[in-house]
Amino acid sequence: MHIFDDYLLNPEQRIYWLYLLSAFGISLVYYWVQPKPKVTHINTIYGELKAYWLHPSALLDYRYFIAVWLIKLYILLPLLLSAKTVTLYVNLLLLKIHTPLHLQFSALTISLLYTITLFISSEFSRYWLHRWLHTVPLLWQFHKVHHSAEILTPLTFYRVHPVENFLFGLRYAFTAGIVTGLFLWLFGSGLSLYMIGGTNAFIWGMSLIGSNLRHSHIYLRYPKFLERWFISPAQHQLHHTYKYCSKNYGGYLGIFDRLFGTLQLSENINKPTQYGFPKKLAKRYSGLTNLLIRPFIDCKTLWKRKHEKI
Repeated sequence: MHIFDDYLLNPEQRIYWLYLLSAFGISLVYYWVQPKPKVTHINTIYGELKAYWLHPSALLDYRYFIAVWLIKLYILLPLLLSAKTVTLYVNLLLLKIHTPLHLQFSALTISLLYTITLFISSEFSRYWLHRWLHTVPLLWQFHKVHHSAEILTPLTFYRVHPVENFLFGLRYAFTAGIVTGLFLWLFGSGLSLYMIGGTNAFIWGMSLIGSNLRHSHIYLRYPKFLERWFISPAQHQLHHTYKYCSKNYGGYLGIFDRLFGTLQLSENINKPTQYGFPKKLAKRYSGLTNLLIRPFIDCKTLWKRKHEKI
């Protein structure tokens, strides 16, 4: 498998070439409409771009992306539970309860219902796993890797510890497996997702309208009423600040943050000037080895402290 095929040419990945191109286009429009100094020297623009893309945190993103791709390819993927396996067991369990219902609806209706249900269910499970990664001390040690980024780039999306990758893989397997097993029992075997470009139509649409800007310094807000339903790039950037890291856990949707009291609108909040952790804590995540090993060391320390108190 080739890394470019796995990511740049794969519409299921955040850095699919079309999503990146779309984000670049939105960025140009964003800068065009922003108030600018009367004269912006080309050297100033070059200096800002260099400081951003060649920042130590960004360079670490690039190295970490390659390292974790190899770990996922050769270690995690063989271990992950398949959504098809979960589907089979869910279907068998439902068959023991009752014979298949095989409800009669048009293929288009079933496809749309299945696609919407899978998307919303996935968002619900993503919200709660993300929230637990912040609130459960042992899980937080692994999620710190993602929040250690001082500069947000599209590859920061992949600055995720392999343990967290494993948990998100299980989350998807169970979510997709349960939903698919239920739909097979309800409607029969003629299931199909409503897809665009080889992926869930809703994910394709959300990715095309700027998902990559969440991990960027393009502080793109949505109108207030929209941010109550959909997480804007600005809202996710706030989540990457030390002050608001317990807000905006949602992936694409803001409805679960709103329902469970963790929604933070970007209204009246200035663009953050600092991301990640305070300097003393940030130093602990300054290298590739630290990103991979530090969470295990911190988990061991937490475990010892807990048992010393007992």
